[in-house]
Amino acid sequence: MLRMPGATPVTELLRAWGDGDETALDALIPLVDAELRRLARIYMAHERRDHTLQTTALVNEAFMRLVDAQGVRWQDRAHFLGIAARLMRRVLVDHARTRGVQKRGGGGQKVSLDEGMLVCPSPDVNLIALDRALEALAAVDPRKSQVIDMRFFGGMTVEETADALHVSPDTVKRDWRLAKLWLLRELEEHTP
Repeated sequence: MLRMPGATPVTELLRAWGDGDETALDALIPLVDAELRRLARIYMAHERRDHTLQTTALVNEAFMRLVDAQGVRWQDRAHFLGIAARLMRRVLVDHARTRGVQKRGGGGQKVSLDEGMLVCPSPDVNLIALDRALEALAAVDPRKSQVIDMRFFGGMTVEETADALHVSPDTVKRDWRLAKLWLLRELEEHTP
């Protein structure tokens, strides 16, 4: 494999995998497994204690969806982790919807998106309501939605998010503040 100047091994493997090199995927898995598990633990910390989906199952399901993603032009590690974070959220939302269809009930709860949740997430987050609000935000401003995905769900720093989105850290901070306010308003309007 030709080494690109300034590219990390993960970036090179992602690009090779995106170009159809299946051996690159085999080499990539051990390099990103710990980070995918870290993301999954962050997500699972937002879930109720008796959740039927475990961290390993969340990683496996998200990875299966990543493998099925065709034609993705991987930019770098941060881009990969941002997409992985979004896919994990999708897995949990799909799981919650399936559970909701089976259970038919449960009341909505307010979600507080503040800096403290990155360190100590609340297990009371209504993931379906938050997902709907994020989808609405993505329709209005996709970058702000990506900032929430990467920072809140992916646990990425301001700098990592800025690198992944190719914007300045100040832009990420501004997007973060505005997106939180927008989401809080959206969730309050749709919370019984």
